[in-house]
Amino acid sequence: MQLPNAQLGDVILGKVVKRPVLRGVAMIKRYLQGSEVWFIVLASGVGLVSGIMAALLGHFAHALQALLYGFSPDLRLSALPKIEPWHLVALPIGGAVLGAVRIIFPRRTRAPIDVVEANALYGGRIPLRDSLMVSFQTFLSNGFGASVGLEAAYAQLGGGFASKVGQWLDLKRQSLRTLVGAGAGSAIGAAFGAPLAGSFYAFELVLGGYTPATLAPVAAASLMAVLAAQLMNIEPFVIASTAGQTIEIAGYLLYALLGAICAGVGIAIIRLVASVEAVVRKLPVGDVWRPLLGGFFLIPVAWAAPQALSSGHGAMHLYMAQQALVVTLLIVFALKLCASVISLAFGFRGGLFFASLFLGSLLGSAFAQIVNQIYPPANLDILNASLVGMAALAVAVVGGPMTMSLMVLEVTHDFNLTAAVVTAALCSSAIIRERFGYSFSTWRLHLRGETVRNARDIGWVKSLTAANLMRKTHTILNENTSIAALREQVPLGATSRVLLVNDDHEYRGMVPTAEAWIETQDMVTPLSALARQSEVYVRPDMDISAIMRVFEHFGVDDLAVVDENHKLLGLLTEKYVNRRYVEELERSQREFFGEM
Repeated sequence: MQLPNAQLGDVILGKVVKRPVLRGVAMIKRYLQGSEVWFIVLASGVGLVSGIMAALLGHFAHALQALLYGFSPDLRLSALPKIEPWHLVALPIGGAVLGAVRIIFPRRTRAPIDVVEANALYGGRIPLRDSLMVSFQTFLSNGFGASVGLEAAYAQLGGGFASKVGQWLDLKRQSLRTLVGAGAGSAIGAAFGAPLAGSFYAFELVLGGYTPATLAPVAAASLMAVLAAQLMNIEPFVIASTAGQTIEIAGYLLYALLGAICAGVGIAIIRLVASVEAVVRKLPVGDVWRPLLGGFFLIPVAWAAPQALSSGHGAMHLYMAQQALVVTLLIVFALKLCASVISLAFGFRGGLFFASLFLGSLLGSAFAQIVNQIYPPANLDILNASLVGMAALAVAVVGGPMTMSLMVLEVTHDFNLTAAVVTAALCSSAIIRERFGYSFSTWRLHLRGETVRNARDIGWVKSLTAANLMRKTHTILNENTSIAALREQVPLGATSRVLLVNDDHEYRGMVPTAEAWIETQDMVTPLSALARQSEVYVRPDMDISAIMRVFEHFGVDDLAVVDENHKLLGLLTEKYVNRRYVEELERSQREFFGEM
């Protein structure tokens, strides 16, 4: 068949155009994969886009709140002195809209993958659908006034965009994880106008560690994101512009005590949210209708204290500017906590990062007033205590002691106060690690059955399963075979063990070859009489970490791999498993430190 001249020209033109484009794309991929400088340029571009998306998302969410609750765009929802009751109908309406979104876009069998889970388990790979759905649902939840922050949407948008770009460029596993961290951290940095805090958010919470290889791309991305937000004239969530009085030595000890208190409160908050979620799931209400019901429960809380709505930044400014009574602070603390728990338990999407900042500032202010009343010579400054409590509780709930410390430094420019914040944050972090071991996000992963305590890459551990590691070439005999028959078929020294199966190829144990060759053995004895480890085996889906624990617990050198029907699949040796673990660990460490 001969094509017409016009179509033939289109085909030739397509080939001429396509080949240079493909060659150009391949060249770009080679540069990005092999050049640290070009990777920094890529991270800067990702940070720029992430900053723009974060700034726009915060702007539109605030505009939606202003429209629904009828206040000036110059104000904040949580800073309103009161809200007309009919405006509070927006809360159940928002729940209904969120339910409708879930009907239109039903959730798949698994929960959406966030940036922490992606970097810990999947090498930075985030499905685009998960990023868009999490961000959109968080936008709706915050925009309609639920007591949740936008941090999940910021991190998911930035990290999801970075993941998509990195996958398209076929980046290596560690490079993709770094780019995802840069995207998520830069979005948080843009939201607060704090590039250092955004960078360390990436290091501590998304990457699980800091290395020289990740410093430049993450820092460049965060700087570009903050620059983009500033050029768009979108106001960041500034916490405080000034700090209080100078801190004496005794003050550091008291702030360390405040950090310990915040650690205990943080653990209680995380467990409370999980407990209420478990109760709500048992209610005879479907997932689609829970946000609507939660919206109705939020109405009396919001009517009593508008400060309980949204992320709480406006209310935090309000209570830092005035010295409220301790009773007032504790009541607002309880109402804000109640609103946040209701919002999360009933299906509104969001996180506790922003809420923990507000709750911590209330706790710090109350702590300072109580200490000054009990021991007047302490003379703790209430504004300083608010900032210290804010950081310490956020560390307990979210993690990242340096992230919170640098956030305070960037918004106050007070190194003396920052030293006190570091003291409290490290005390809070140390207690959390020893007594609990999880942040809010990793605790939710733990409840889903994932063994994730931070964003450190353990995906390679999950990929090394018994099915991938086992040997399929091994000596198998029927359990009814006699010792004499074994000696005929398996010479001494040919193999160290023989695996036994029954007539249906079901695993029945293993026999050491040397034991079968002992001269005192009765030649007609069936091998089943010598069988060992008939009930000690591993499943094909067990990862290398679980396999090593089985080896250690039972003190054996070999393990059979058996499926759910008890059929024998293969054999694992402890020596080989240990060698593979060390090899993969060394490779992972080299990638992490940028040595390959």
